[in-house]
Amino acid sequence: MKRLVILAAVLAVFAVPVMAADDGAALFQTKCAACHGKAGLGDTGIAKAKKIPSLASDEVQAKTDAQLTTIIATGPEGVKGHDYKAKGLTDDQVKALVTFVRSLKK
Repeated sequence: MKRLVILAAVLAVFAVPVMAADDGAALFQTKCAACHGKAGLGDTGIAKAKKIPSLASDEVQAKTDAQLTTIIATGPEGVKGHDYKAKGLTDDQVKALVTFVRSLKK
């Protein structure tokens, strides 16, 4: 019984980031893909026109989780309409998006 509890705890620890990335992927498709592209590569017409970088780029991936959280929640400095916290995303949803962005590393 004790082994089962330990096994369940270990699985839960490793499953949370996977679930967060999956949730983030679905959320990304509904909230972010129109501008950032389905794969987050900044390959849409809007992204090219507004010079939105690939989320897999070294520039984006070098940012800390706190910086990505702020960018998702309130938008990059000087960018209007990106403030997803004001649009109703929860802290957990923003965190899931950060996890998803991290999964896009080259």
